[in-house]
Formats: sequence, C-alpha cells, structure tokens
Amino acid sequence: MRVAGKGLLDRSRSVPFRFDGVRYAGLEGDTLASALLANGVKLVGRSFKYHRPRGILTAGSEEPNALVTIGRGGRRAPNTRATVQEIYEGLEARSQNAWPSLKYDLLGLNDLAAPFLGAGFYYKTFMWPKAFWEKLYEPAIRRAAGLGALSGVPDADRYERAYAFCDLLVIGAGPAGLMAALVAGRAGADVILADEEARMGGRLLAETHTIEGRPGHEWAAEVLDELAAMENVRLMARTTVAGAYDQGTFAALERVGHHRARAEGLPLECFWRIVAKRSVLAAGALERPVAFPDNDRPGIMTAGAVRAYLNRWGVSPGRAVSVFANNDDAHRTARDLVRAGVDVVAVIDSREDAPGSDLFEVHRGAQVVGSVGRLALEAITLRSPAGEARVDTDCLAMSGGWNPSVHLSCHMNARPVWRDDIAAFVPTPGAVPGMIAAGACNGTFATLACLREGAGAARGALEALGMTAPKVDLPAAEEEACRIAPLWAVAGKGRAWLDFQNDVTVKDVKQAAAENYRSVEHMKRYTTQGMATDQGKSSNVSALAVLADATGRAIPETGTTTFRPPYSPIAIAALGAGGQGKGFAPERFTTSHRASVERGAPMIEAGLWYRPGYFPAPGEKTWRQSCDREVSMVREAVGVCDVSTLGKIDIQGPDAGEFLDFVYSNTFSTLKVGRVRYGLMLREDGTVMDDGTTARLGDTHYLMTTTTAAAGEVMRHLDFVSQGLRPELDVRFTSVTEQWAQFAVAGPKSRDLLNGLLDDPLADGDWPFMACGPVKVLGAEGRLFRISFSGEHAYELAVPARFGDSLFRALVARAEGVGGGAYGMEALNVLRIEKGLITHAEIHGRVTAFDAGMGRMVSAKKDCIGKTLSQRPGLLDPERERLVGLKPVGAVKLITAGGHLFEKDAAPVRENDQGYVTSAAYSPTLGHMVALGFLRRGPERRGEVVKMVDHLRGVETLCEVVDPVFFDPKGGRVRG
Repeated sequence: MRVAGKGLLDRSRSVPFRFDGVRYAGLEGDTLASALLANGVKLVGRSFKYHRPRGILTAGSEEPNALVTIGRGGRRAPNTRATVQEIYEGLEARSQNAWPSLKYDLLGLNDLAAPFLGAGFYYKTFMWPKAFWEKLYEPAIRRAAGLGALSGVPDADRYERAYAFCDLLVIGAGPAGLMAALVAGRAGADVILADEEARMGGRLLAETHTIEGRPGHEWAAEVLDELAAMENVRLMARTTVAGAYDQGTFAALERVGHHRARAEGLPLECFWRIVAKRSVLAAGALERPVAFPDNDRPGIMTAGAVRAYLNRWGVSPGRAVSVFANNDDAHRTARDLVRAGVDVVAVIDSREDAPGSDLFEVHRGAQVVGSVGRLALEAITLRSPAGEARVDTDCLAMSGGWNPSVHLSCHMNARPVWRDDIAAFVPTPGAVPGMIAAGACNGTFATLACLREGAGAARGALEALGMTAPKVDLPAAEEEACRIAPLWAVAGKGRAWLDFQNDVTVKDVKQAAAENYRSVEHMKRYTTQGMATDQGKSSNVSALAVLADATGRAIPETGTTTFRPPYSPIAIAALGAGGQGKGFAPERFTTSHRASVERGAPMIEAGLWYRPGYFPAPGEKTWRQSCDREVSMVREAVGVCDVSTLGKIDIQGPDAGEFLDFVYSNTFSTLKVGRVRYGLMLREDGTVMDDGTTARLGDTHYLMTTTTAAAGEVMRHLDFVSQGLRPELDVRFTSVTEQWAQFAVAGPKSRDLLNGLLDDPLADGDWPFMACGPVKVLGAEGRLFRISFSGEHAYELAVPARFGDSLFRALVARAEGVGGGAYGMEALNVLRIEKGLITHAEIHGRVTAFDAGMGRMVSAKKDCIGKTLSQRPGLLDPERERLVGLKPVGAVKLITAGGHLFEKDAAPVRENDQGYVTSAAYSPTLGHMVALGFLRRGPERRGEVVKMVDHLRGVETLCEVVDPVFFDPKGGRVRG
C-alpha cells in the first residue's frame, strides 16, 4: 500500500517487526499504524464492550481504536497507541481484548446482545440479588470487557524525572509553534519547544502546503536547524506536555526509549516538571468523525489521518477511497489522493453549496447512511436527493470538522468558548496565567494566519518578560479559509458511534437525556462517553452536540465536560520514577546519602527521609559505642550533621510579618533583618502543632524551619490560613526543603572549621547567637545561621542542593582533621535531650505550651491561631502533666521511653499513673541516663523521687525529678 513518490521516509531502510506473531517490514520513521497500513493490515483491535472489530481511526495520540500490547514479561506495555509507537527492529506487538484471536473473537457475541447493553445497563440489571455482584456479575463483566492487561510482574524498565526552567515554553511544533519559538529564540529568550511527535513540524508534515514556494516540511526543517543551533533553545521531541498547573508549572512526559530496542541503562520515559515564565499553546487541532450508522468498521478513518498517512508516510489506507465531510478541508484529502494516483470513488459533502472539483465528482447535500463489511470496509450506502446508492470502497475518509486542542487551557478550571464559524470550542484568553494560544488550537486554520499568530504570541510573551522582539518577516503561505456546516449525526438504521473505544452511540446519549441525565457531566458518567484512554478527544464535542439537540439547548448552554490532566495517558512508573520496588513506601534521600552509606552508616527512617543513625568507626562493635563517641566529639571538638530534612518554607510579601504573627504564638513582625527567632505554632484547639526557627532574610522575606515530620502538615496549615482565615494578607510562600542542603556544624571548633571554607572568615563578635545572613562557600552562594540544636557553639550552613554532596564531604574531612567528624541521629537525639530541647516525641498532639513550660511564648499582645482555646482553664490547670527532666537514682540505671511514672511507694496501676517518659538516652557527658517526660505538677516536684515502670520491657527505676535542661543550663556554651 506504499504510494510511489509520496512520504518523507527513506525507503532504503527497512525495519522488521511482528504483529500478532506475523512478521512484517516497515520503513525507518514508520509508526506501527503506518507500517500496518502499508502492509494492508486494517483489523487491529476489538472494542471495549461489544468486541466489535476496529481499525485505525486517526494518526496521532487521540487514537481510540488501535491499542496494542508491546513487549513481554516485565517490559509488557498494554494499551499502547499504534499511531504513536514507532517501529524498530525487534518490536513485538500484539492485539488485545480478543480471544482466541483477533479475527475470531468469541466475545464478539456480545454484539448480538447490544439491545440489552445500552447506557446504564449495569445500574439497572445487576441489582439483585445483592451478593451476586461481587461473586458473579463483576467478575464476568471484567472478563468480558476491558482493554490490555498488565503482566503481573515488576516493571523491568527504568524511568527518570527531571526539571527544566525557561522564559518561554512553546507547546506544539507546528507552524504557529515554530514561528513562536523562532521569534523568541532570536530575541535571546530561554525557550523550550516541546512536541509529542518524533519529528517536529506538526501538520506541515502531513500536508502539501508550500511556504516560501517550497514544501512546508522543508521550511519546518530549516527553522528547526536554526533553533537547534541556538544555545538558548531546547528542542524536546517525543515530549507530551500533559498538564498545566499553578505558577507556570507544566508536567511533560518524554518518550526516551519507546522507539528503539531496550538498551542497558537507557530510561524508557522521563517525567519532566517544567517551570516557564510565559507559555505559548500551539497544540493544533483534532479532527472529529461524523456519527452515522455503522461508522466504526476497519477502513473508516478521519480524513486528516488519511492525508497524513499519504503525505508523511507514503501510505494509502485503501485502493478505492471515498470521502464524507461537512467542510472544505476534507476535500484536500481527495485532491492529494487523486494527484498521488489513488482512486477516489466518491466525495460526499452534506452541504448543498459544497465546492466542486475537476479531479472528482462531489455529491452535494448527500450523506453516508450505512456501511458494509465485518472485518474490513467493503462498501458504503450513499443517500442523496436522487436516492440511495451503494458505493464500493475499502476506505472512507470522514471529517466532521476540527476541534482545537483546548485541553491545557482548561486545566486550571477555565471553560472554553464556543465559536459558530468553526463549530468548535476555543481557549478562553487568560485561562492559564501567562499562556497565549496561537494557531489551530485557537481556531485559526490557515497556514499564514497560524504563522502570524505564533509570531504575535511570542512578541506578547517577550513584552511581558521585558524583552525586545526582533523583526521577523512572515514567510508567504496559503491563507485559504475553511468553511463548515455542522453535521454531528446522521439518522438511519443501525448504531452510530460517538466514542469508539467505549462503544457509546448516539442512541446512548439520547437515552441518557431521556432519563434526565441532562448535565453533560452526568451524561458522561452514565454512558461512559469520553472516559476511555483517549479521554474523548475525538468524540466529546459531537456527544455534547447530540445531548444539546436531545435536550433542546444550544451547545454553549450545554457546556463541556471538565478537561483534566494528563492530556495523554502517563504510566504510574513514570510519575513515580526512582521508586521502583519501593511499594507504597516512598523514600527520600539527602544529598549526603551516598557519602553516609560509604562510611558504613545504617540509615533509619525519619518521616519520609532516610538519615544516618550513626557512623561506626573501626573497632566499634555496638551502636552505643559510636553514639557515645559522636556525642563526646561534638562536646569536645566539632561534629557535622546533615539537617536538610528539616522543612524549609520561603515566605515573602508585604504582610509576611503579620502573617507569621498570626500563625505563631509569639511575635515575628518585630524580628530584625539578619536575625533568627524560635517559634511555637499552635493548632486551633490550643495544643502545640510544631516548633522551629524562622529567619528574617529581608524586610519582606522570611525563611521558616519546621521539624522533619511536620513539614507537610505545616505547609498545609499555612495554605489553609492564607486561603481561609487571612486571605486579605499579601503574602506568598513555597516549600524549598529540597532546594537547599543544610548542615549543622557544632562544637567548640565549629567556627574554626567554617573559616576554612567561607570566602570571608568569621571574626570575634561576628554572627552572634541567632544571627543569619548570606555567605559564600568556596565561591558558591550560601546562607549561614547561628543556631544550635546541641547546646554547643554551632552553626547551620545552607547551600543549593547541587553542592550538598561535595560540601558534606569537605566538612567531614576537615572535621576529622581536628578530632571531629560526622554524627548521626542517635547522637543528635542525645545532644538535644541533654540540652532539654523538645521534638515531636514531646509535642505529640496532646501537649500545650503550658505543659511544655513555654506558656510565656503565647503573646498577650496579639492574637494567634489557637490562643483563645489554649487559655481554657483546663489547659492551664497546675495539676496537668508538665515537662520535667529525669535521672536514675536507684540501683537500676535504665530509663525507657514509653515508661509510666508513679509515686515512689504507689502500686504501678492505671489509677496511680502520674505521667510518662517521652525521650530517654545515655549521656556520655554526664555519665548516666537522662530523660524527658511529663509529670503531674512536674515543675513543682523537682528534687522528688518517683518510680518509672515499663510493664512492656519489665523495667522499674527510681528517678529524681530535675530541670529538663541537664547540660549548660545558663547557655554559656551556645552563646559563647
């Protein structure tokens, strides 16, 4: 079925592949769909519900029919669109949803039961008896209906994720997208041009249009060569921009390895997060079919797809082709076919005023009302003013018009706008902040107009960026207008299909309306229209037009369903790149993870992060030996600890100080620039939610630090406060936890250690306790905070995450040179207990500021979240369990976290419970166990001996109640 002289492929490069076990040959650059059509294969699948034979309908990612399974075992990929999958040597594809074979599918008997399986039949039929649903009905339905199946074994492929930033993201590389990228690229803007196709050029590759007097694909190749030579432009082919999100963030999926045999180490896909200051949507348009009786036979395709297979891949889908349309554009298909030597047997146009042609006869005011052929199209029935006639044809190219690809413009809840002149929806201007639509996706179909809009969109984006657009002359191109007269469905005997993949017909939509499912969203769910893997790209507009007619409403009044990301299906493995084999327990690694593992540190979970427990030294046989050494090392010399996992939230805006005053129990608006303050955050019920430090980096710029475990909870809390409680405040915040690597440098020699790395060494008197500010670390921009979680003279040094690994190694190497080194979570815990510092072991959800001895931190001069409820008498009762320190005084020296406290001579039973232990550790500094806990009237009972009992571990210890600050209670070391 190759057509001599047509196509853009190298015919000397043959590529063997298999489909359903049969060996075929295609050309390099073929998709599986074009290669199958070239080999005369029309039957490629079965439909979801009725198992009707289906063939290739389109030529792009909107394909609903040609879904196949690629590969085997751990590399099995079901529901792959043959129109997107490129062939390569060794490709093995199989049809799906058919048994025992594609040609002889026994479940095709479902088609005979069609009168009983209409819209909503599930809800009406399988209601009784109730127990039968899970035992009989659902299993039977799932076996009969469906698409491809997963292999059931772990995915053997590798996936990656990546991030990109640019001034301008251009989505789509057709004429509008190419022109936008060219203008912005020449202006010096950082540009990303992304297109889902393997070869960029959009419809220019599928048409015979000329630009500047030469084929459009040649002009596209010339522009792409110029863009590829620009250092400020990145071309991303095989990349689908799948979603638009807040603040210029876009999700994109790059198909890295789908077009070649699996290579060792090469990822299959890469999931991109792209942040763009501005964007141009040039995603083109999708052709819609016409719903007429039996319009789903293999060999019935969209007219634009037939034209694409001819002009781009050099394939004619049929030997005797007919065309059925309601618009001028489809006539191009007939002209291209005739000029290529393909027999066009009929051009059927539903319009009375359809244009004529010297190349073929046009049947004006005619419609296709039926088709013949089970496994492939054999003939159609033509109805015209002269009556009905049979037309023998093996391919019907149908076109109901073009739907602009508005999807991305609707991902932030905007609705598209209806245009009568093109009988389609177009994007609402400003629907996505910073996005400008151009070209066919904006309802502009003439090539010259697309080029003009693309250039204009780029100029608009450059102006918003404060850049000057260069003068770029528009190339000469066709400017033919495309007329259309809406035709959604043709009346006749038989089922007229709207959603080919989900087997939804015109009758189903009308039945939904008759049963009062008048909302387009209700109709969608009742009929499953638009819920297939193509997400209704080719059927949604036609279906809502049928619904509008059935309910007596206009199409704009009926509205559209909600467009949601992703634009095209994305494998869960790509979304979770890096998480293979992890099940449902995600892992997050710090930048020092590899260096820590190399030093033999066992990793322990801290929230979602993995942190080193301790760093064993030669000769150490137990964790206690390592922990004791690390604690002593920090007290006597210097230690380095990765604290990057602490939540870091960047807060900016004129009202940032007022916002923090409302969120924290204490005041932050009075904090001076370059200083840090400890803060306590309350829940609305008055209990402590989290604690941490917040630094003021500028007049309107703060950096909040949260505990590792509560970082997500605090971020959600700030979102709630900003949107629900104080929306009038001009403040913005974002999590930057992963953007900064941060290391605690603690101990008497900490300043000396840092001075070996900082470009400007610290002098006496510089950086007093709780100071902060920018620094340079070996030439890299960083931040330094004079804070301590150990009770020692300490700092926390933060650098961009890309420097984290090298900085950690440098810090540890220098520390080891002066008798120090790295310390882990175990030593960190001992150090903070010695100093009486709390974590979520203490603020576990039932503790108030009063309980933790921080009642004075709830400011009396201002309001804050939780303040009123924290002042309830019951929460200020002196009899409450309050924070104390504990040390063993009897023969047993062991204190365990979780143990309960009783009066010395009381029986250890529930009725006598006086409190509990939250944290306990052996202190090498003090030479005995130390613990924190909560005891009734705790602060008033210092010096009293109580009994700790751990029933679970069988431990009973006499403890003295002491101040919770065991080490350096006056803070001389931390401030010195």
